[in-house]
Amino acid sequence: MAKISKPEYEEKVRTLSEEEAERLLSRMSGKLPKRLHKEKLTREEALAIQLELEDEQLQEWRKNMKDLHTHIEETGKFKALAAQKSKK
Repeated sequence: MAKISKPEYEEKVRTLSEEEAERLLSRMSGKLPKRLHKEKLTREEALAIQLELEDEQLQEWRKNMKDLHTHIEETGKFKALAAQKSKK
């Protein structure tokens, strides 16, 4: 297998069931399905790359959600302080 993705993802691909692999293939977008179709990548390489992309997207989503919750908490505290000051 080519060294396109991290070895840990290649190992995860080997443990996927056929149904999980098909679901992962169905979520591919962009150039990845084209590269797979033109046989520039093996099925395992494409799956490993897709797993890696999805993990990166999940980490980015988690970071954004954490930032959003932090912002909401700070905004809520700010509004509470402003309300207290306006009452005085």
